[in-house]
Amino acid sequence: MRAVIVDCAIYRDGRRTDGPADLSDALEEARATGDAFLWIGLHEPTEKEFDLVSSEFGLHPLAVEDALSAHQRPKLEVYDDSLFAVIKPVVYEQSSDTVTADELMAFIGDSFVVTVRHGEGAPLAAVRRRLEAEPEVLKHGPTAVLYAISDAVVDHYIEVAGELQVDLEELETEVFAPAGVGDTKSTASRIYTFKRQILEFRRAAGPLSSPMARLASADVPFVHEHSQPFFRDVSDHLTRANEYVEGLDRLLSDILSAHLAQVGVRQNDDMRKISAWAAMAAVPTMVAGIYGMNFDHMPELRWVWAYPAVIALMAAVVFGLYRQFKRRGWL
Repeated sequence: MRAVIVDCAIYRDGRRTDGPADLSDALEEARATGDAFLWIGLHEPTEKEFDLVSSEFGLHPLAVEDALSAHQRPKLEVYDDSLFAVIKPVVYEQSSDTVTADELMAFIGDSFVVTVRHGEGAPLAAVRRRLEAEPEVLKHGPTAVLYAISDAVVDHYIEVAGELQVDLEELETEVFAPAGVGDTKSTASRIYTFKRQILEFRRAAGPLSSPMARLASADVPFVHEHSQPFFRDVSDHLTRANEYVEGLDRLLSDILSAHLAQVGVRQNDDMRKISAWAAMAAVPTMVAGIYGMNFDHMPELRWVWAYPAVIALMAAVVFGLYRQFKRRGWL
C-alpha cells in the first residue's frame, strides 16, 4: 500500500502537521478539532490497494470504479458523503511534438481530500508545496486543494496551447513554402497528426468547462461558501485556453484547405505540361499516319521536295504550338 501513497499529511489551520500512520486514526484526528483535514495522494492504485482507502473514507462505489478504471471525461459528481471531480492534465512532448492527456481524480469530503493520479502528467508535489507555502489559502480546507489543482492544470493548458501555436506557425511556413521545397506527402501527414494533437487537447479541456462553471456559480456540497470567485477565475482561464485552441483548430483547417488547393494547382500545372507535349507530339504522328513510312519522294505522289517539305511543315507546326503553350504558361 505504501508504494501507491505518494504523500499523506494532516493540515491544521493551513499548516502541515505530523499525524498517525493509520488512515482511520488520522481521519478521526482531523475531524476532532474541526479546523484540520487529511490529504492523501495516490498514484495508479489497484482495486485491492484502493479498497482500504475507499472503506475508511466511505467513498461511493461508482466514484471508486471511475477512479480505478480511468479513461473518464472531465466531470463533477456529488454523492452523499463526498464530491468527486475528474480533471485531465495535458502534457506536451518537446521531442515528438505530441500532446498526451493523463487523468487526475479528487475526492472531497468531510475533512479529507483523496487524489488519485494516472500517468505522469499531473505531478501534485508542486501543487502541495505551493499550498504549504500559502497557509492563508490552505486553511480553507479541502476546497483550497481542489482549487489549486484546477488552477495548476488550467494554467498548464495555456502553456501547452502556446507550444501548439509555435508548431502551427512552423507548419504554416512549410505549407506556404515555394513549390518543390517541401515534401507534399510529408506535409499532409504532419497536418493530420497535428489535427490529432488538437483533438486530444480539446477532449481534455473542453468538457472541463461545465464542472468549473458549476463550482463558480452554485453552492456545491463540501465546497467552501466563499470559493466561487476563485473558481470563476479558473473558469475564465479555461475559457481562454479553449478559445485559443479552437482558433488553432480553425486555422489548421484553413491551412489544410490551402495545402489541398496548392496540391490541386500543382497537379493542374503538371497536366497542362503533359497535354502541351502530347499536342506537339501529335502533329508529326498525324502527318506520318496519313502518308505512312513507305514513300518515294511523296506525297501526291513522287514530288521531289515533298519529304523535306513535310518535315519542315511538322517542325513549323510543332514550333508554333510550343510558342503558343509557352505564352499561356502551360510550359
